[in-house]
Amino acid sequence: MIIGLTGGIASGKSTVARAFAALGVPWVDADDVAREVVEPGEPALAEIAERFGTRVLNADGTLNRRALREIVFAEPAERRWLESVTHPRIRERLREHLARIAADDSPYGLLVSPLLFESGQSELVDRTLVIDVPEAVQIARTAARDDVDEAQARAIVAAQMPRAERLARADDVLDNDSSEAEMRQRVTELDRQYRALAGHSPA
Repeated sequence: MIIGLTGGIASGKSTVARAFAALGVPWVDADDVAREVVEPGEPALAEIAERFGTRVLNADGTLNRRALREIVFAEPAERRWLESVTHPRIRERLREHLARIAADDSPYGLLVSPLLFESGQSELVDRTLVIDVPEAVQIARTAARDDVDEAQARAIVAAQMPRAERLARADDVLDNDSSEAEMRQRVTELDRQYRALAGHSPA
């Protein structure tokens, strides 16, 4: 069984995933895979450089993510083009990672993806878990973490699926606007639930 773990930017997805991992749950991060498909030598990077030029490349030939992010968040059409180039490649590589999880003896695994619903990756999972925090928390965390101003942080949040829509599509929700201890307790409860759904006794 594969659980799709998602949430808006700066909701704490990776932190929650690591809490599941501490309970022995394997996981694959779509962000890691997204970085893999635009590494030097990958066809997607060549297409991106052809469209946007050297302004989106660092001196060593790697992708300048900040420069690309500024372009695609300012121009929705460019963001859609970028997604058309990267999403199919990301999905195919995710299938490979998830197949390896399915082949081991874990009762379930996680697909951690910020664009689980938007990219259609929800089709790869059996159940969805949304990590939720208020929008104001997302904006503050994004500005601090990514060293951007509040206006850019707001634009990043606004470009994502609306919070209400994401919550409406969730099978389960974890409120991550409380203490770490409370988050870990909720993860433990969900772990028991998922093991039971997968036909395994709780650990």
